[in-house]
Amino acid sequence: MSGEGTPANLSLTVDYFIVPQIGKVVIMEALIYGSFTVLALVALVFHVFAMKTKSQISSANNPHFKRFQHSFFLVYFMALFSDWLQGPYVYKLYQHYGYASNQIALLYVVGFASSVVFGTTTGPLADRFGRKKMALTFCVMYSFCCLTKLSSQFFWLFLGRVFGGISTSMLFSTFESWYVYEHTETHDFPSEWLTVTFSKATFWNGVLAINAGVFSNIFAESLGYGPVSPFMLSIPFLVMAGLIILKTWKENYGNQSLNLRRSCMDGLRSILFNETILYLGIVQSLFEANMYIFVFQWTPVLGGANPPLGMVFASFMVCIMIGSSLYSIMLAKKFTSEQLLVFAVMLATIAMTICIYSTGGGYLYLSFLAFLILEVGVGMYFPAIGYLRSQVIPEELRAGIMNWFRVPTNIITCASLLLVHNNTIISSTQAMFTVCTVMLLVAIIISLRFVRLFSSNKTPLPQSEDQVPLTKAEL
Repeated sequence: MSGEGTPANLSLTVDYFIVPQIGKVVIMEALIYGSFTVLALVALVFHVFAMKTKSQISSANNPHFKRFQHSFFLVYFMALFSDWLQGPYVYKLYQHYGYASNQIALLYVVGFASSVVFGTTTGPLADRFGRKKMALTFCVMYSFCCLTKLSSQFFWLFLGRVFGGISTSMLFSTFESWYVYEHTETHDFPSEWLTVTFSKATFWNGVLAINAGVFSNIFAESLGYGPVSPFMLSIPFLVMAGLIILKTWKENYGNQSLNLRRSCMDGLRSILFNETILYLGIVQSLFEANMYIFVFQWTPVLGGANPPLGMVFASFMVCIMIGSSLYSIMLAKKFTSEQLLVFAVMLATIAMTICIYSTGGGYLYLSFLAFLILEVGVGMYFPAIGYLRSQVIPEELRAGIMNWFRVPTNIITCASLLLVHNNTIISSTQAMFTVCTVMLLVAIIISLRFVRLFSSNKTPLPQSEDQVPLTKAEL
């Protein structure tokens, strides 16, 4: 009897469990590849329209600005590319060395904690001793961080995460601080052209991320060099970036006070006692904390359908490119950067609200759609926040204040990682997305308050692209 029933039971198992699962995988793959194709075409069309806006055309017709912008992009994109090469393989490398998930979570937290503890000092140091010198220090320190990955010993990996956290603070403050000073003080280019640079940086950052994913996958998987190879591949780009900085960049400074503690506290006081800076910092901290939490959530959410993760990531990057082009197009339609910041935060809020519903019911396709919406918001957010930082943060404290902005971001991210991993207060992915939604709702309220303050305080220089002032070189 049991022998006769086995084939039937096996057939039922195939019909009701295996076949539907295979069908889900096939549908998910078709959806992701199809989405990437459509999104890539949309990104191309949007980019063409964005390049035809007046600010893009007027800045592109200025040879001095183009040379200056390209000299910055050459270095900045190498630094970003080296960072993107490593991203997909950090977790996998720790797994490859045999570490348990709780040990890997600890290493991740160490990186964020290092940025909180030591990152706030890199800004005042850059302002005091020179942003060019700090950018060179970044190249050296991040190269050392990559070299630590050659060892499987926990001490070296721990030390690498410490230096990685400090390096990340430098990457996202020092380079921008150097550029804004050179743009506004040395060359006296129109402040409206800052949005051109930040929008282009966001767009090409997406392109770099996609290519970095391909390169790291080729070296780690196809050529069989293993998960440590992307880290070794990053070092030549960091060395080249350092050599170009050394040969071509001019030095510039912020607050050159000898008292490091005073410089740090001056930056903190500027945030706490200037509402415009405070509100912008809160919006940045909440939005970027949500973004980092999402990075740790999207893989397990979509993992049930076994999707091609590389193509999912590529789709996210294309959406960021769409968002950056959309920012340029809407700016040309007389929207302001502060309004577009609010719009970006609203898009992210809508996406996280959808995720509360979709993850609760297991609707993978709806979750994927929500993630795409979020990434469009991210693409709009970065050029908007970059321009607004350049307008409200005092030059002498720029790098320090920007690093202070990252402190609550890293604290929130660390706390979320620990709570999710220990399954304590936040007991599910749905609960985590609920927390993200609440944070973003607060960010919307604060951003609206920022818009009112910024609009009432800013000088009446036109951000519209009909009136673009001449530069010193043109005069």
